Amino acid sequence: GGDVKKMLLAVMAAVGFIAGGMSTSAQAQAKPTIKLVYTDPLSGPFAQVGDANLKQWQYVISYINATGGALGRKFELIPFDSKTQPAEALLALKAATDMNAPFLVHCSGSNIAAALIEAVNKHNTRNPDNRILYINCGAVATELTNDQCSFWHYRFDLNVAQKVEVMVRALPKDLKKVYLLNQDYLFGQSVQRDAKLFLQKLRPDIQVVGDELIPLGKVKDFSPYITKIKAAGAQALISGNWGPDINLLVKAGIEAGVDLRYYTMYTHLAGGPTAMGPGADGKVLSVMPFTENLAPQIKNETAERFAKTFRDANKFEFTSATFRTILEYLQAAIIKANSVDPTKIAFALEGMTQKDFLGYDTVMRKDDHQFISEYIVGSFAKGVKYDAEGTGLGWRPDTIVLAKDLMQPTSCKMKRPSK
Repeated sequence: GGDVKKMLLAVMAAVGFIAGGMSTSAQAQAKPTIKLVYTDPLSGPFAQVGDANLKQWQYVISYINATGGALGRKFELIPFDSKTQPAEALLALKAATDMNAPFLVHCSGSNIAAALIEAVNKHNTRNPDNRILYINCGAVATELTNDQCSFWHYRFDLNVAQKVEVMVRALPKDLKKVYLLNQDYLFGQSVQRDAKLFLQKLRPDIQVVGDELIPLGKVKDFSPYITKIKAAGAQALISGNWGPDINLLVKAGIEAGVDLRYYTMYTHLAGGPTAMGPGADGKVLSVMPFTENLAPQIKNETAERFAKTFRDANKFEFTSATFRTILEYLQAAIIKANSVDPTKIAFALEGMTQKDFLGYDTVMRKDDHQFISEYIVGSFAKGVKYDAEGTGLGWRPDTIVLAKDLMQPTSCKMKRPSK
């Protein structure tokens, strides 16, 4: 409402739009947009995740554009369906370089991320005048900022090892037997490996009574898995699964009435709360970058209003706080570089630190281009201010882990171009 208009006028006056005599719209049209080509699953089994990401991106972009964009230019999001296939994402990259977009944005699928890193490296070496930055908002296999790190790849989410450490530290003392169930591809294998590693390191008292990989997005009925998990004597399930591979799994467990706790990374995404339902009260934990219920807890009214405005329009929770942080980083880097040239922006992003909109310190680490921010351990429970998807239950922020406590070492040997 009025606040945004006032802010816009103030920004426009500051930028000198109003003074120049030329009409604002004509002047705005004179400056081309800053294009972000966004690729994620917009069809197929993971479409709900991609679609929810897209809506959150669009919301954040309209917000950042209302605050003035960058260098008097607006950001523009151009979506492409990845269909959860590397080949489709590579077509999106080709489209992005054809239109000289400085940024390719992608969130879902570490196998896709690995293909994109390789393709972007090749493209940027061959085409020094048409480079592109890969902005990764959620493909989190640990190796992508370690052995496979790239100067052109910026990961704006914690990696698997960091998320697993947060999760393992949150496991209750009385937990002694866990079952691992993950998706059989780069990301799920990363969770499988790192979960064992951190359990051994931090909780040697816990026994892994089962460890299984499932085909990505193929299983429709998880009740046989629940039977197996119960038979193994597990008290808890640890899973990095996302989309229907976690929603249907937890749903099957709740419907079977088994006494099991679920330690997850992605049950908070759109569709998760609805699938789990009220029977999941107090049984599900998710490691997440944000929940709406954190804002009132830390008494941050602007963050609360920002999240609530989204929910009111979309009927699901704004969970991807990192998307706003990404755009604030890009905005700052473009202004710092005084350019939309990807190479200059890349150097400007390295080692950049900012407070996010919740007021916490974040950093884009120079060594490996791994973003580090606060992370939350949330429980799905009754009695919170904001419920998720009309279920009557919502995410209760039990623990906030600060960026400074997530500084894991990296094996990255970064190769930088000469400026």
